[in-house]
Amino acid sequence: MNKLHKALIYDMQVSLSVLETTDMVNEAIKTHNLDEKSAVTLGGLLTCAAYMAGCLKSERGAVSVTVKAGGEAGTVSVSGDKDGHIRGYIDGTCDGKLNGGTLTVIKDDGFSRPFVGTCELSGNDVSRNLMQYYDKSEQIPTAVSVGVKMRGGKCVAAGGVIMQLMPGTSEENTDKAEERMQAFVDAADVVEKYGADGIITTFFGELSQSGALYTTFPEYKCNCSRSKIEDVIKPLGAAELYKIIDEEGCVKVHCHYCNTDHVFTKTDIDELFKI
Repeated sequence: MNKLHKALIYDMQVSLSVLETTDMVNEAIKTHNLDEKSAVTLGGLLTCAAYMAGCLKSERGAVSVTVKAGGEAGTVSVSGDKDGHIRGYIDGTCDGKLNGGTLTVIKDDGFSRPFVGTCELSGNDVSRNLMQYYDKSEQIPTAVSVGVKMRGGKCVAAGGVIMQLMPGTSEENTDKAEERMQAFVDAADVVEKYGADGIITTFFGELSQSGALYTTFPEYKCNCSRSKIEDVIKPLGAAELYKIIDEEGCVKVHCHYCNTDHVFTKTDIDELFKI
């Protein structure tokens, strides 16, 4: 089961998030038929998206993270919403590292203009790039350690630990957070050994006793539907849609996130426009 535990620790000055996303990554592997290298990259970003979606305040909130990387990685896109529905896709393959390019985050609260932040990829892994994003774009000191472990084409562990310093965090509590994060350098190994619940009880035992944890259960789930696709194609007009059907046999819309083709025949278009 996927889990996101959140709490404030060290005199309420440090935000702690512990994630276990193994099932989510396996669902992505099944959906997109991913090889192991692609699964490591996409799985790491899905874990980050689960964290960022868990930080949304508005019920209408949504977040997306797009990486345009160099080399074979191409584009990796993930998104999530307040309900914990996380989805993503990767266009290309890579070795689990992102070499060159940009990382762009769009946060939408559903009311005002979305916040857009972009930073250059510093190469290497997902954790490092997310830390750089928070440092450069949001000016929030953030420690990130996320990882994905594959075995025999299956994800056996995914997740990690993320800590953010609140404004005014003391030097003592900053040092505590930095020291504790050293235990999670190999995030996937720690998740495999303990799971999210075990990480809390083993490394943050006081939280399991205090009841100060806030837990959600993110999942890999695409929000597309046939009715939403109808809303997308209807503005094209009946004439244009019939033209596409004459040339190609049907109107086909592919959703990259769930790897699904939504197919519309002439009968479907007749019904859509009540003809």
